[in-house]
Amino acid sequence: MTTVPAANRISKAAFDELVQQVRVWGRPDQPDEPALFTRITPEVTRAALAEVHTGRTVSLGRPWAESPATDNSRPALHYMSALGILLADGDTEPTCYKDFLGVDFHGKTMSHIDAFNHIAYAGQIFGGIPATETVVANGMTAGDVNLYGPLITRGVLLDMATVAGDAWTEPGTAWTLEEIQHALDLEQVTLQSGDAVLFRSGHDRRRAELGPWDPDMAGAGVHVTAIPWLLDQGAAVLGADGETDVRPSPVDQVTLPIHVLTLTMAGVPLLDNLNLEQLSSACAETGRYTFALSVAPLNIPLGTGSPVNPTAIF
Repeated sequence: MTTVPAANRISKAAFDELVQQVRVWGRPDQPDEPALFTRITPEVTRAALAEVHTGRTVSLGRPWAESPATDNSRPALHYMSALGILLADGDTEPTCYKDFLGVDFHGKTMSHIDAFNHIAYAGQIFGGIPATETVVANGMTAGDVNLYGPLITRGVLLDMATVAGDAWTEPGTAWTLEEIQHALDLEQVTLQSGDAVLFRSGHDRRRAELGPWDPDMAGAGVHVTAIPWLLDQGAAVLGADGETDVRPSPVDQVTLPIHVLTLTMAGVPLLDNLNLEQLSSACAETGRYTFALSVAPLNIPLGTGSPVNPTAIF
């Protein structure tokens, strides 16, 4: 489950060529370009609303993950902080109940969006800013999640497991550019500027049927060499029911190469650990693999990301 075929491996030097190909900042003899998530313009958002025909909504967020497991070494916290308190002295009604939530969301369980300051390469985050110079006690002073604001755009589901005729894609599988293009052809989708492209491996279905595994060791995802083409076609957000990156990495000495190319070099947010099972069913039922997608990160100044519950609207 963790073997990467030799034909899929690329060297660190070849990866650094991909870095230069997709980077929108710090290029010799070229001015810096905006982060590619800014492709989601007001015009793109208005066009995305035309995808709404019935008003059917589908949640893409996983449940709050409080139970420890092989794939959840840092469980989320949820406990009651107030039980039946009175709201003011002398009042008898109503009584109030409160609960506390806490989460270390950058893991393999919680649905979340990654900010630009989440990943540094050669010591730099997006824009060439030295990562260590931005770290403070409660976050990072550059590249935080509030740069995004709410994102409303056209979503595209690439249901890679279903296209291959499988219930799920085995962990460790890397989808090639040819396989991605084949999926788009079968789904009759042409990518557009500003699209959020979501990849389904069937992770949650496999986990439900076979139990958890260590996704640090093995997870299905996109082969890194497909990223330049996806960005050239207009992708502004990428996401998956895993990390988008395949595990183990096909790149020598680089653990999360897609995170580097998207967050650090191109300015493309990543949506990790989505639950795409209901979305897969909705797309199959409607015969449509495009929809309006709303992603609203929490307002976390200095944050390296945010838990999210994205919503697809048909």
